[in-house]
Amino acid sequence: LQVATYIPQLARSDPNHWALSICTVDGQRRSWGASKVPFCMQSVSKPFTYAIVLDELGAEEVSYSHIHTSVNVRLFPDKPHNPMINAGAILVASLLRRASSLADRFDFALQKLKRFAAGGYVGFNNAVFLSERDTADRNYALSYYMREHKCFPPNTNLQDNLDLYFQLCAIETNVDTLAVMAATLANGGVSPLSEERVVCNRAVRDTLSLMYSCGMYDYSGQFAFKVGLPAKSGVSGDMIIVVPNVMGICLYSPPLDALGNTVRGVAFATQFVEKFNFHNYDSLVYSETDKIDPRKNIREVKYENISNMMYAARSGDISSIQRYLLLGASIAERDYDDRTVLHVAAAHGNESVLKFLLERWQESPDPEDRYGRKPIDDANAFGHERCAEILNKALEKYEHEHNEARNADAMQA
Repeated sequence: LQVATYIPQLARSDPNHWALSICTVDGQRRSWGASKVPFCMQSVSKPFTYAIVLDELGAEEVSYSHIHTSVNVRLFPDKPHNPMINAGAILVASLLRRASSLADRFDFALQKLKRFAAGGYVGFNNAVFLSERDTADRNYALSYYMREHKCFPPNTNLQDNLDLYFQLCAIETNVDTLAVMAATLANGGVSPLSEERVVCNRAVRDTLSLMYSCGMYDYSGQFAFKVGLPAKSGVSGDMIIVVPNVMGICLYSPPLDALGNTVRGVAFATQFVEKFNFHNYDSLVYSETDKIDPRKNIREVKYENISNMMYAARSGDISSIQRYLLLGASIAERDYDDRTVLHVAAAHGNESVLKFLLERWQESPDPEDRYGRKPIDDANAFGHERCAEILNKALEKYEHEHNEARNADAMQA
């Protein structure tokens, strides 16, 4: 494991740096580690550039006329299909304000990225730009190959376009800021801090689709299978993860694996979806009991469990009641009318449910609701004589045990 060495400036990165930052779609933020250490975005700039171009030109022109993301590869074998890797990203750069000068094109992209960042740090590392330009033989080769196959728009200046691509890769930021930028993607193109729409929702949707399927180089398929979230990594050691409609995450750790992804970032993402049910195909209804869904606050979960347990008592579903008790619901919880599951089971004549509940009931089995009614009142009112008998016996047993315990305490005193 080592830092990227093919760009001389990146080879000097401190491998001990490790930082993480999150920003939710409602603007909550938290950072850990070296969150203020600046680094170049490198390939993490690609999804933002792609979203900007989609927003400017429209998905149809970009996807069908230039970057053939929606077309069978066999129909256009010599055209780029993936804007998340170099060839596609170089072509995307050629679409960025192509009628303007190089300086204006870069300034437009930089200002747009600053809007993604909502005032966070977005700078430019000229040393990395010069270093990358001097060592980018493969990118020059890709550009000449694409020009030969007429991939670029007419009158594209190859050197200017490559310079713009290198400049976009050399844009500098930190995890604090990049988490906000990722959260803007998570929020449908609207910054969670400034509440400004930066790009349209369609541009974000298409960008996240590509990040999900091909944002992690040759590890993309495995990452989509194991983590199931849109992500993009860069050779500087940065990485963003987008949880749509929830939050953006940024990680930074320079040591890379054999496929060019940050080692700590990939490890974090894998453990992240093991702890929380954010995988794209995790069930939000029947999720594993040991996984946490932070989208629900504690009060919401509590009230939902109470409501579901009341319905289970009404329908006679003992297995569901057991499940909610295992999830932490209290058997003595009350609804908005101060009714308990005993009231519900008695009112609907569910004898088996009533017996199950009374075997686990620790309090008096005749609690009153807000109207002064007890479970036995509901049983009698709806003609469930057997339920009334069960409740009477439970009450007699409770009073007997309670009196014995009280007498024992009196004797000890």
